[in-house]
Amino acid sequence: MEFPVRCFTCGGVIGHLYEDYKKLEKEKTPEVAMDELGVHRYCCRRMFLSHVNLVDTLVKYRRA
Repeated sequence: MEFPVRCFTCGGVIGHLYEDYKKLEKEKTPEVAMDELGVHRYCCRRMFLSHVNLVDTLVKYRRA
């Protein structure tokens, strides 16, 4: 699905950082990318590391 706007655990707003994270991740390690974006809580970092984008897969099966 889409990346969540808020962290599920602490409620911190992180949704606006996802696009920047994807750009930085291509050049750097995930750890360095999140440090540069200011994501320091381990619960918020988990949101970035464990996210799987399923939108493209699910669009194939939409109702007519």
